[in-house]
Amino acid sequence: MKVKLLTTISFFTYQLSTSQTEKLLHGKVFSENILLKNVEVINKTSKISTKTNEAGEFSILVAPKDSLIFFSKNYFFKRLKISYENINQNNIVVNMIPRPEELDEVVVKNITFPHVGPADENSTVVPRSRVDQTGVYNGSIANGMDFVAIFNLFRKKDKRPKHKFKELNFKELADATVPLAFFSNQLKLTPEEKDLFLQFCDADPQSKVLVQQKNLLFTMDFLYTKNIEFQKLKTEPKN
Repeated sequence: MKVKLLTTISFFTYQLSTSQTEKLLHGKVFSENILLKNVEVINKTSKISTKTNEAGEFSILVAPKDSLIFFSKNYFFKRLKISYENINQNNIVVNMIPRPEELDEVVVKNITFPHVGPADENSTVVPRSRVDQTGVYNGSIANGMDFVAIFNLFRKKDKRPKHKFKELNFKELADATVPLAFFSNQLKLTPEEKDLFLQFCDADPQSKVLVQQKNLLFTMDFLYTKNIEFQKLKTEPKN
């Protein structure tokens, strides 16, 4: 009986402590003064998620120091670490940055035609005969185009060597896709530290995989994780 009583007391104590720390946080998500609907709002700490409604509003259970991620297909994802101030305010506003449109690669090939110079004033044009030696009309048109020659011209294969595009390294991928604000606001890196940090990331074999995937969410999550290691290296005492 005592064991059951202690178990019951422990359970209610845990429920009470949880209810005191977790609170329902309300907020809005917008971009360029437009409220965004269907944005994924993920509490990475507690593994729960929700979506914004038609008015860009959301509600989600949070506790101090929880990590929220805001994700939408056409926008750079946003990470927010919940503070006591956010919970007390209970009306956070999140601004998301639109991603630039990605255009498919277009390859334009030059088609060259034979040069035809001006006719000499003394030259004569000999019309093609529409009647062959048997006296039968052969279907040709006098002074007509040689369509067979033109068709063969277009059938010629372009034998010029194709240019091979240089593959991106991880630093170039990060510079091209990750917004600068992420490095300064989220990772707290100075411009001088940023280059050194990206070299540090490039040494990790996982960076080669990310270059092939070109997934912005995975790339930014990788940078966030590597920055923890990078900051630890900076604070380690030098021999």
